Amino acid sequence: MQNLHDVIVAIVAFIVLIGVMVVVHEFGHFAVAKLCGVRVESFSVGFGPRLFGIKRGDTDYKVCLLPLGGYVKMTGETPDQISGSSDQASEVPHGEDPGSFTAHPRWQRMLIGLAGPVANFILAFLLMVFYYGWINEVTKFVVSSSTVEWVVPGSPAAQAGLEPGDVIRHFDTVDNPDWMQVGERASMNMNQTVPVTVDRDGKPIDLSLHLPALVRGQDFDLSDAGILPQFMPGPIGVDQVQPGTPADQAGLRGGDAIETVDGHAFHTVGTLLAYMQSGQGKPLTLMVDRKGQKVTLVAHPAKLDSSWKLGFQAVGTPLRTDPLPFRKAVAQAQAFCVDNSTLIVEVLGRLFTRKVAVSQLSGPVGIARMAGQAAEMKGWLPKFGLAAAISINLGILNLMPFPILDGGLILLLLIESVLRHDISINVKERIYQAAFVVLVVFFAFIIFNDVTKLPIFTHLKP
Repeated sequence: MQNLHDVIVAIVAFIVLIGVMVVVHEFGHFAVAKLCGVRVESFSVGFGPRLFGIKRGDTDYKVCLLPLGGYVKMTGETPDQISGSSDQASEVPHGEDPGSFTAHPRWQRMLIGLAGPVANFILAFLLMVFYYGWINEVTKFVVSSSTVEWVVPGSPAAQAGLEPGDVIRHFDTVDNPDWMQVGERASMNMNQTVPVTVDRDGKPIDLSLHLPALVRGQDFDLSDAGILPQFMPGPIGVDQVQPGTPADQAGLRGGDAIETVDGHAFHTVGTLLAYMQSGQGKPLTLMVDRKGQKVTLVAHPAKLDSSWKLGFQAVGTPLRTDPLPFRKAVAQAQAFCVDNSTLIVEVLGRLFTRKVAVSQLSGPVGIARMAGQAAEMKGWLPKFGLAAAISINLGILNLMPFPILDGGLILLLLIESVLRHDISINVKERIYQAAFVVLVVFFAFIIFNDVTKLPIFTHLKP
């Protein structure tokens, strides 16, 4: 039942997220096309059969059956429309029709092509301005430094010389990084060695960390390199204990606070889970604070859901809202958009230089999983952050100079401007047909890659 719940949440979250992103993208094209005097035959929310709508002037504003985004149809927009006929102007060739897309100056057509991605950038910016200016959740207690909480024995991090308590001062190309930056830099250097400088007892120590290659069908996590970050201070709070589990049998109770595990001061469940996996079920000695009294418990982890666990639910991270002044909210939103845009461009560059594997990309299934997880997570940052990041992704990817995409349209218009004449309709048709085939093959590969990352398949792997 839980898996079914997760699937339903993921599907609904995906439809809402992608629907909004695509409709905003298409609205950008629509608005500038209208301003330039291009005839817009339809503005559709959704695809497939028309459910309802209203026609104003030349435009049919409609809602269709399949709620997966939307589209804008402009007279003379595609090669097949140019060579064929239009419902709105069937008696007038598109080149002579003043409302046709191709009848307008190339600079106007470039603006129309550019408007969609720009609308996505504006949406991302406004989402984050709203978040920082009206919500801005922060943890009540936070660890600001990049402190290593634990290092998995025998892992690449252990081999590099990292130790619990180390504070990362430099990672790859970033000085004084936070854990998000460390994760981003690590994910872009899989199967490569990066320089790391740590502060250990007040002394800087230079290390070289060889990051492992990405395991096919799995997403990258810092724990893959054996690094367990310290995100929070304080002990692990126990919210609920499942009856009959190792935690219950050991005497752990809701309200307890786990201060140490075998003498190690862990602060998050993620670290405890990694510790249990490396121990392969060995007994654990827990030092617990129970309403001010110190209690020592011995727990025997068991394999639950194919991994070693105790069987309790931890207390969630306490949050508080701290809205920023408008100017600071704008600055934070700008920094968020710039950082994400720079990261996406760098990832694309590393894809072409084969420093990042294509299998690390996520398609519709992967986005649906992330949307479902964000919808279930506590707080608003995962929801606003994911929506803004995907909107930026959509904008940048559509600017790539590939036919069918907005960037491809702009590139062809730039070439025509240099040549000072239009490219043959037949040539354009061939280009679009070839591009369509390439995109379909690439899309199929990404979906297959997404599906292999689903838990049902990863659990089948040895």
